[in-house]
Amino acid sequence: MNIIDAIEKEQMKKAVPQFSVGDQVDVSVKIIEGEKERIQVFNGVVIAKNGGGFKETFTVRRIVQGEGVERVFPIQSPKIVDIKVLKSGRVRRAKLYYMRKRTSKGTRLQEKFESPASKTIPAQSTQTRGTQTQTDTK
Repeated sequence: MNIIDAIEKEQMKKAVPQFSVGDQVDVSVKIIEGEKERIQVFNGVVIAKNGGGFKETFTVRRIVQGEGVERVFPIQSPKIVDIKVLKSGRVRRAKLYYMRKRTSKGTRLQEKFESPASKTIPAQSTQTRGTQTQTDTK
């Protein structure tokens, strides 16, 4: 095993949240100002994921006062405290760079919902104990 690989492996985070391109996320970033330390939340849509392993990054885009702001975060960075997925967007591309040209309502993505097959509800019988159902015959 290479020395660099060994160092990268011990620096990797144990639990990395699962999210994909098109998801709306809140990224909590640790910011150090002088001796003070605080957490700032950057929310937006994930428009790209790049790399893999220790060098994996993702790009988040949001609109602030009419201007588009993009920020690239390394997933394994110690400055990232938490990543929360607010909504899952339904997209058909790996990179959403076309969102840079869109404005206002054009930047909205369809929300991805879970399929009803994944959530099974136990079926209840139509007949209860001691009673029978009647059917109309014509």
